[in-house]
Amino acid sequence: MKTVTVIIGIISLAIIMPTLTMAKSENARSLEPNQTLGSKTDDIVLGMGCFWGAEKRMSEISGVLDVESGYAGGDIPGANYQQILNYEKALRFGRASGRNHAEVIKVIFDPAKVTLETVLAKFWENHNPTQGDRQGNDVGSNYRSAIYYHNATQKDFALASQRIYQQALNAAGYGPITTEILPLKNYITAEEYHQDYIEKNPNGYCGLGGTGIKYSASNQKTAQNALSDTIATTDHMNPLDGKDLNLTQQLVIFEAENCEFCKQFEKDIFSRWQSELPVVATKNTNPPAGWELEKPLFAAPTIVLFRNGKEVARYTGYNGEKSNFWKWLGFQLLSPEQQKIAFEQNTEPPFTATNLDEKRPGKFVDPITGATLFLSQTKFDSKTGWPSFFDPIEGSVTLHDDNSHGMKRIEVRSASSGIHLGHVFNDGPPPSNKRYCINGNVLKFIPD
Repeated sequence: MKTVTVIIGIISLAIIMPTLTMAKSENARSLEPNQTLGSKTDDIVLGMGCFWGAEKRMSEISGVLDVESGYAGGDIPGANYQQILNYEKALRFGRASGRNHAEVIKVIFDPAKVTLETVLAKFWENHNPTQGDRQGNDVGSNYRSAIYYHNATQKDFALASQRIYQQALNAAGYGPITTEILPLKNYITAEEYHQDYIEKNPNGYCGLGGTGIKYSASNQKTAQNALSDTIATTDHMNPLDGKDLNLTQQLVIFEAENCEFCKQFEKDIFSRWQSELPVVATKNTNPPAGWELEKPLFAAPTIVLFRNGKEVARYTGYNGEKSNFWKWLGFQLLSPEQQKIAFEQNTEPPFTATNLDEKRPGKFVDPITGATLFLSQTKFDSKTGWPSFFDPIEGSVTLHDDNSHGMKRIEVRSASSGIHLGHVFNDGPPPSNKRYCINGNVLKFIPD
């Protein structure tokens, strides 16, 4: 892991924009999102954890002209390396709010020599996109996996390639992809000493290992055809084919042209999807070929859950009420015992959680949204009979006063779904001295 000197303290939001570094080669430039080196080049910004190893891996692709290390995706317009590290520390201790930048690389390539799909395939293969705010030993939101696009085509390819790679990960037993796929904002070129770091320091830290899972074709089609099919479904409203979907359980979002509520649902829910439940969107009002809707659609968006090719539940309309949607989905996915904990604030009997003694490296996620809540290295044996943690993932939980049962406690809820998780107490171990006492039955464990 990179060793840095971290100054603990509150970070001022008025961070001064650093002077951009000089070009590191004749092709290396600080480019605006839609600017390229020439009419035959393109670029895309990717987050893969530590940018030193990411730069080296992606620069080895034939057709890639240059790879530049930088920062992007945060709320602060300008920042340097040390300021980003300090800000992450402040976020972790609750002394700042907002979104930190991720370490990223800008991959500049020649589309005539290498396709965007190939670039994205190497992106998926060369890191582990299921780890949330972490990559290997590097922990923090600044090491998150990300694709930051600058046009609709890049967005379509990013989402389609994610779907393809998720199928490969599912087959290998991995959890849901946590990569954020968002428009590029606030890109900053990293300092000169970060550029070509591994080339300058052959024995330097790399930090990337990947999952070992290849980006491959799905349903015996070429990956390019699968991408084309996905994009065609979005652009031309072609009907879905049930053979291409998950027969056991599949969520389908039925959208409509020029639908503002559909755009809102995509922004709030679909673009941030981390649940292991497979989901697909279509603008065609017919059910997937060979499947059955219980009744006709009458509003957009309508989200339908299919099992064995038949509709079992639907959520009609959306107007920004995220908690209502996740509660609806929770009632479809959770057992009655889990529902009582999640929605009625019940508590499971002590020493009954199947993951109470879970000690493997991995993460504990929301059983509905798939969002990471706790990492296994923050788990400890509290001797209380419930899984206990001393620190959640930044921004993953919310705290609420709870005066029920004649007690004054602090309730812990999942920030993504709003479900009840447990309570937090001030008798935990350092460094936080907190004990997040969580019902194990509403935690899904995903091993590394």
